[in-house]
Amino acid sequence: MRSLLELIAQIEREPWRARALLEQYADGQQFPLVDGDCATFFYWDGRRADKVFLKHWVFGLSSTVEFQRIPHTDAFYLFLDLPKRARVEYKLEVVRDGNGVWMHDPRNTRRAYDPFGSNSVCHASSYEEPEWVHHDPAARQGRLEAGTVESALFGDTRTYKMYIPAEARAGKRYPLLIVHDGNDFLHFASMKTVLDNLIHRHEVAPLLVCFTSGVQRNQEYGANSRHADFLRNELLPAIEARYPVLPGPQHRGLMGASFGGVASLYTKVHHPGVWGRLMLLSGSFAFTDIGDHQRGALWDPIVRFVNGFRDSPHHLHARVYASCGTFESLIYYNRSLVPLFDRRADEFLFTEAPDGHNWINWRDRLREGLTFLFPGPLWMYYE
Repeated sequence: MRSLLELIAQIEREPWRARALLEQYADGQQFPLVDGDCATFFYWDGRRADKVFLKHWVFGLSSTVEFQRIPHTDAFYLFLDLPKRARVEYKLEVVRDGNGVWMHDPRNTRRAYDPFGSNSVCHASSYEEPEWVHHDPAARQGRLEAGTVESALFGDTRTYKMYIPAEARAGKRYPLLIVHDGNDFLHFASMKTVLDNLIHRHEVAPLLVCFTSGVQRNQEYGANSRHADFLRNELLPAIEARYPVLPGPQHRGLMGASFGGVASLYTKVHHPGVWGRLMLLSGSFAFTDIGDHQRGALWDPIVRFVNGFRDSPHHLHARVYASCGTFESLIYYNRSLVPLFDRRADEFLFTEAPDGHNWINWRDRLREGLTFLFPGPLWMYYE
């Protein structure tokens, strides 16, 4: 297969053949091409373009990287170094007549979805999508039941979905995990499929999983005592009245990503004797050592909470799993809390991934977190 540099050299020698050479090079190719740790991006649609930019969400690098034009053409290319096992979500910005338009990479069929739409995806050569995120026809299927809670605290009716494992039997009780942003974990992180597969393989104990979602999500999850009280005083009693939940904090867990991670930790601290398992994915644990956090008023309650938690940490009496992507702006905060969790949790595991603040990163951490918090008969967890 001809390299891009060879193509450029030939076009320089034979510019009158540029279009035919580009067609020959691009035909049937899936871009970006990845060779070791280098990814080659390529854009050409046969129309004139002024500039092309890569727009990505890798913290620490410029979020906008300009492509180079192939001489004598309206084709563009970019070489980008990637860490091993990395996953990068991105879009292209194509500028014509001074107007920039964001788009998916038209030569890349890989997509990642989230509540705001979708992005194109670039995998480093050694990234492997976990096979346990896909439907296993041999795995027995759990079921989802819809439920509601009348909330006096919020003055409305709250909905949830309860995952009941296929192994559930009458007369037996099971651990409980409450998941923030539950609908998104089901839709964008394939969490029901993951639970079916890992429980079927005996890597995770059969457990009940309550998928709950906020209404005013950021305000409710941002270190909000009313939300913590709702979980403790309204949602948990409603679940325990309907489902066979094992008693005791060692059998009750909270889980969330981003602001959902804050809500999980805050609820544990606010009601210390209730929850004994925490999964904190890319927690938005902003704090200040000096000066202002500069993230806006929405973050003020979070910063006050995390500052207080760091200043006067109590023993958590919980097993805690935390993770964060190395491409996230939150990696500094999460790394900074590792020594505190090491000292204050009963057991603690922290992992980093060469990925960003996105649902596929959080999906890919589910096996590590669930096997650590709720290990099945195999008694193993993954790092």
